Amino acid sequence: MVPFGLPLQPTDSERPAGDTRRPRSPGNVSDALTHRERVIRAFWVTCGVVSLVLGFIGIFLPLLPTTPFVLLAAACFARGSERFHDWLVSHPRFGPLVRDWQTHRSIPLRAKCLALSMMWISMGTTAWLLRGRPVSSLTLLAVGAAVTIWMVRLPTRPRGGYGEAGGESPQPPRSSQ
Repeated sequence: MVPFGLPLQPTDSERPAGDTRRPRSPGNVSDALTHRERVIRAFWVTCGVVSLVLGFIGIFLPLLPTTPFVLLAAACFARGSERFHDWLVSHPRFGPLVRDWQTHRSIPLRAKCLALSMMWISMGTTAWLLRGRPVSSLTLLAVGAAVTIWMVRLPTRPRGGYGEAGGESPQPPRSSQ
């Protein structure tokens, strides 16, 4: 089972009765995949690569958020390629963000602040440039407000990260009275 709760492929015991395909060996998965499964995996890998490229570009362009695209790439890779997913999770820069999201569904405060500030700078500027089209400006601002509410409600990773054992957040020191 991979993160996000979706298995990459059914095991032999999970196959429906009457399935005549040969058993899948873990070492030779690509030979056992049907054409449809290969196409679906290729779709997920392609979506993951596109998301990761957009996330990488977002490092340098303030208009594109990096964090959501990296998390989307991880979700796509989890469905399409265990090798790419493992690479992304073990990446020194993106790995901690992905692991925190998959384990705790949280993102760092710095990532939240940066994403929201860049989003509002770009959306505010675009809404102002579209002020001649009030419906477009209001729609853009409404989408920005919805994304802001969603992101603010996401759990925030503690400043020092999560503890190694158990994945629980560190407890504040208790005062002795």
